[in-house]
Amino acid sequence: MVELAMTTHRNRYRRIGAILERHGLGLATGALGLNGWIPFNKGILGHPSREAPYTSPDHVRLALEELGPTFIKLGQLLSTRTDLLSPDYLAELAKLQDDAPPEDWEPIRAVIREELGAEPEQVFAQFDRQPLAAASIGQAYAATLQDGTQVVVKVRRPGVVAQVAEDLEILQNLAERADKRWEAARHYNLIGIVEDFSRTLRAELDYLQEGRSAERFATDFADSPDVAIPRVFWETTTSRVLTLERMQGIGIDDISALDAARIDRHQLAQRGANLILTMIFENRFFHADPHPGNMFVQANGSIALIDFGMVGELDEDVADELSDVLLAIAEGDDDALTTALVKLSITKDSFDRTELRRSLATFLSNYRGRPLSEINVTHLLGQLLALLRQHHLQLPHETALLFKVLMMAEGLAARLDPPFEMLQALTPFSERLVQRRLSLPALAKRWARASANTRDFLLELPGALRRAGQILETSGLEVHLRARELEPLVGRAERIGNRLIAGMIAAALINGIGELVSGNARWRPREGAMIRAGATMISALGGYLLWTTRRR
Repeated sequence: MVELAMTTHRNRYRRIGAILERHGLGLATGALGLNGWIPFNKGILGHPSREAPYTSPDHVRLALEELGPTFIKLGQLLSTRTDLLSPDYLAELAKLQDDAPPEDWEPIRAVIREELGAEPEQVFAQFDRQPLAAASIGQAYAATLQDGTQVVVKVRRPGVVAQVAEDLEILQNLAERADKRWEAARHYNLIGIVEDFSRTLRAELDYLQEGRSAERFATDFADSPDVAIPRVFWETTTSRVLTLERMQGIGIDDISALDAARIDRHQLAQRGANLILTMIFENRFFHADPHPGNMFVQANGSIALIDFGMVGELDEDVADELSDVLLAIAEGDDDALTTALVKLSITKDSFDRTELRRSLATFLSNYRGRPLSEINVTHLLGQLLALLRQHHLQLPHETALLFKVLMMAEGLAARLDPPFEMLQALTPFSERLVQRRLSLPALAKRWARASANTRDFLLELPGALRRAGQILETSGLEVHLRARELEPLVGRAERIGNRLIAGMIAAALINGIGELVSGNARWRPREGAMIRAGATMISALGGYLLWTTRRR
């Protein structure tokens, strides 16, 4: 199937192989199985000469630029993966700009006519043919609605969907080939990265989805005077055309203009940090590209946010695991941090848990006892992510994106107000996240899940024991285990034990609540029922405390 797909896109494979080879990335061409697709005449290197020699990160960036829009977007995504790439590659990939020569007006006019059913001059009171911005996927134009409202109209470039679809299919095929040929590919989970990238890019192609994201942000911040989200005009919006209220203001990193307008930069830094932290920790739905070009400061000091093509969302399980990480860091508990990071990470390969714990113990010792004013969040997260890379642990896409956004937020706050302490702004949000996880409704929900897992385990246990007995009766059992191979088994046993304990605690708590309700039918609790309920619930909570103490 992969070989058939490669012959279907023969010319594109040849171009990819030639570009990688010309930039000295022969190892990549071999790992991706492209050696046979490289033309004999490879030409000269595809970049101008310079006095300083080009580095490997330079060549990677230049190759991605030459390969076009899909690969530029891939490089931009990889620039957020601090858990995968070293700082020199991250810095170089961060230079990738999604700029493109403007599309001719007539093809853009045709798209608007096809999507909105009339010429731009008929749909809008005014439409500026000169684009405000031109990117690989679409272009943005200034326009005015019939009622005088100023808007920005984003129009998707003709033919871009077909090109992206071809490139995404090629990337999937190459990732599968690399997974079979290259050991490092399994460390980095290339197939999973390409799947995440494909979902993100396809969502960015659909302007309806971007419009829905903008409306969700508007709902989330409807009661906040500090945040402005552009309105979506759905009557002139389709999957290929998006019409948004035009937001005016000063660029949030234009220090001289902010000072001239007498904007309090300390308050602005606090406002910007709260905006991003609220998105992440309160709403669990966040803007995944909050660079200064997407944020404007309005006359009243509020922050206007634009461009909702790339967003992130945390599900409940990931949020819970993240709270465990934050709690372990706050308490300086290396064992708890090891457990939390392993739960949060995704990896195909085995790793040395003992070595990871030792590394984390050293990491925590660097911050123990230091005041918040001395702790840089970007540096802290950078060290933590470097440890994950070192031990071949990979974060879920959304979590890696979240960490990148936090580091971007701290960088922006530092430009606005150098003494600003990001960790101090982060602390109340992380505390509330942990408190929510330890609330009674959250505990009840987790106990219900634990009870279900325990039930499934107990249902499977007789069959597993029977199969084990058959093996012992027939051929016996040979054991060949190294010490490090026992760790996953121990971890599995510990999780089963936790589930059993959680199930018993949940049963006790539910029983106690049942006693309480049965004795409280007429708001006249019977003394015996109350005593039994109280004792049962106290036992349950005591069991929970013992359980959590043991886990730590």
